[in-house]
Amino acid sequence: MVRGIIATDLRKAFRIPRGLFGKPTEKVAVDGLSLVIPPGRVTGLLGLNGAGKTSTIKMMATLLRPTSGTITVDGLDTVADARAVRRRINLIAGGERMVYAQLTGRENLHYFGRLYGLPGGVRRQRSEELLDLVGLSDAADTVVERYSRGMAQRLSIARGLINDPDYLLLDEPTLGLDAPIARDLRQVVAKLVRNGKGVLLTSHYLAEVEELCEHVYVIAAGRHLTEGSPAMLTADAGCHKTVTVAVPDPSAEVAAAVAQFTARISASIVEERRDDGTLVVSLVHPDDIAGPLVTAIVAAGGAIIDLTVTNPSLEDAILAIADGAHPPAGVAP
Repeated sequence: MVRGIIATDLRKAFRIPRGLFGKPTEKVAVDGLSLVIPPGRVTGLLGLNGAGKTSTIKMMATLLRPTSGTITVDGLDTVADARAVRRRINLIAGGERMVYAQLTGRENLHYFGRLYGLPGGVRRQRSEELLDLVGLSDAADTVVERYSRGMAQRLSIARGLINDPDYLLLDEPTLGLDAPIARDLRQVVAKLVRNGKGVLLTSHYLAEVEELCEHVYVIAAGRHLTEGSPAMLTADAGCHKTVTVAVPDPSAEVAAAVAQFTARISASIVEERRDDGTLVVSLVHPDDIAGPLVTAIVAAGGAIIDLTVTNPSLEDAILAIADGAHPPAGVAP
């Protein structure tokens, strides 16, 4: 048996009606996408809004049927074997109501535990453990309609773990969460992966992706653009370091030295003159230029009162990758 969630040539198109007599049009959300979510790893799925991330996750969760292509979970087809697949997976989606407002927190977990066939004793123990995990033990008997948004999202996280899934699908899971709860969720995810669970994560908080994901797929208009580790994607996208220096009251010689250095290495430059006369220079270049830049300034008689080096982020890489992608005709942006 091949372990993992495997999507092959996945396509999802929606029919969009055009009035009473108009001919329906087709909106393609996912177009020929293939990816793998193995056990024991957090896999990221990234792209700008409208890239097809949520449609992909919902097909994996059996909430949408693919128009074509296949998805298997440990060899089980998400369409033909949907019931068996649901026992192995669960979905946590930030911003969507995934619990019942008229039930208490504890009642919600008991209800979903019964849907997954958990025996009474296991269901009760699991519910209490999860309520404690997400910090809702004191609100366990309060109806959810009285919960804040953050509390409701924490309960959704507990619901997503109630069946102890082999694979967890996380679609913006920390949306609306306070920083301590978001941190706790990341720690839970890391522990699940250490215990062999497979996780697929989409998130606009790319620091979260860099912290958790070993491998990331980047998509646009439902199509695969590139994949790799966060560090590899950042390097391959051609994103550059930024070196910023502050030079107090520079002489004409120092200003000329900076200009000559910038021209020699073909760096992009931004200059700012502060009210106290300090010149702040930011250079963007793929190489490590901090040392040579300082040497050039000091050799011209200047001094450095501040120096910072900013490494490119995964956000920089995603924007650069997406900027180079153009959706094909007939594909929704």
